[in-house]
Amino acid sequence: MTKSLKSLWARFLFQDRGILPTKRLILLYLVLSLAFIIATVWGMSWAYIITINILVFFVSLVDLLFSPKKSQLTFQRTMADEIERGISYEVKIQLKNTSPYSFTYRMIDGLPQSFARPFPLHGTGSKDSTMEISYDTIAHIRGKYTIDKVYFRYCSLLGLWEKQTTVEIRNTVKVIPDLTETKQYLENAQQFLKYEGLKIRRQRSGVGDFSKIRSYVVGDDPRKINWRQTAKLREVMTNEYEPEHGKYITILIDCGRMMGAEMKKGNRLEKSLEAAMTVTAAALQKGDYVSVLAFSKDIKVFVPPAKGLAHLQTILKAIYDVKVDAAESNYAAVLQYLELVQKKRSLLLLFSDVRTFLHEESALILLKRLRQRHLFFMIGIEDQTLNKRVNGEPSTVHAAMVKSIAQQQLLLKKREKSKWEKQGLQMIEAREEKLATAAVSHYIDIMNQNLL
Repeated sequence: MTKSLKSLWARFLFQDRGILPTKRLILLYLVLSLAFIIATVWGMSWAYIITINILVFFVSLVDLLFSPKKSQLTFQRTMADEIERGISYEVKIQLKNTSPYSFTYRMIDGLPQSFARPFPLHGTGSKDSTMEISYDTIAHIRGKYTIDKVYFRYCSLLGLWEKQTTVEIRNTVKVIPDLTETKQYLENAQQFLKYEGLKIRRQRSGVGDFSKIRSYVVGDDPRKINWRQTAKLREVMTNEYEPEHGKYITILIDCGRMMGAEMKKGNRLEKSLEAAMTVTAAALQKGDYVSVLAFSKDIKVFVPPAKGLAHLQTILKAIYDVKVDAAESNYAAVLQYLELVQKKRSLLLLFSDVRTFLHEESALILLKRLRQRHLFFMIGIEDQTLNKRVNGEPSTVHAAMVKSIAQQQLLLKKREKSKWEKQGLQMIEAREEKLATAAVSHYIDIMNQNLL
C-alpha cells in the first residue's frame, strides 16, 4: 500500500486530518441519484444531470464555512498520573471554541488497547465557549503508558461535511496494583483483619516491648498489674505490651510462568502484588524494616530494607510494572541471592504457587540452611478448580475418574507439604479474595509470638 493510500485509509479510520463526507451528504446523493434514474426514463439529458450534481456539490461546500476552523479549537486533557488497576477513573478534556459557530462532534481519545475505551463520544459545542468532555476508563494491565493524541471530528449544524483533526496532547500515566485492601488496612486494621469471622489472636502475655500503663479492665492478665502505680493512684493499673518493633521482613514475589494463571479478577501475580503491598503497609506501620524481591528465572527487582510509610512508595515504584515471565522460577538462585543480601535475621514471606514449589528439591536443601538464620513462611492461592473436582458428585464414570485423579493430586500435595513442614518451613494456601487478609493475619501472629 502506497503512502497516499495509507493516509487516505487512516483518514477514514479516525486517525488523520482532513475533510470527509457525512452520512447525511451520502444519503442526499443517493436520493438524488434515484431521482435522476427515474428522470432519465422521461428523457432528461445527461448534461442536465451532471450540471445539477456539480451544483449540489458546490452548494454543499458552503456548509464548511459555517463550522469552526481547526486553529479555533484548543484542547487540554486532565487525568491522574497514577491509577490503580481495575478501578474506574475519570478523564476530562477541556475544549475551547473561539469561533462564532456551533458544531456537533465525535471524539476518540488515544488510550492504549488495555484501557476501557467508551468511544466515540458524541456531543454539541456552542460558539465562543469553553466546554468539558469527560468519560470514565479502567486500566486492566499494569505498566507505564503515554497517551499523546486526541482524534476529533466535527461538523456544522447542517452536517454535510465533517472536519477531522488529530491533536497532540501528551500525558504519562502509571497503572499500579489495586491498593484497595492496603487502604482498608491503614484505615481500620482490626476491621480488616477479621478472618473467617474471628479477630486476630492476642499476643502472648508479658512478651514484647513495654508500651504504656493504663487502667485495669475486666479480662486483663492479673500478672501484669503495676502495683506501684496502683498504690500511688489508688486505682488498679496494668502494664500494656506490644510486639517488638524494628524486625526485618523480606517479601519474595514469584513472577514465574505459573503465576500467570488467570483468577476471577486478574492473575495470581496481580493478587500476590496486592497482598504483598498490604503486608508491606502493615509492617511499615508497626515500625519494621521491609525489603522486597521479585524474581522469575533471574532477579527482577530488589528493594533494600527500610522503615517508615514513605518506604511504601519506594517499593510501589519499583514493582508496579513487574510482569509474568514465560520461564520457570529459579528458586535456588533467589535463595542464594538472599544469603548474600540479607545478613540479619528476618521473616521470609514468599508469594508463589505452592504446588510448583513443593517439587523443588534443591530449594529444600537451601532453605534448611537459610532456616538457621531466617524464619520462612510461604503463602499461595488455592486451586479452586481442583477443589471443585474433589467435591464434585461422581454421577458418571468420567466424573468418578476426574474426582479420583483430583483427590490423588490433593493427597500428593498434602504429603509434600507435610514433609516441608517437618523441616520447620511453614506454608499455607488461601482463597483468592482472602489472600491479603490471610497474609497480614499470619504476619501479625508471627510478630505477636515473637518468633523472630
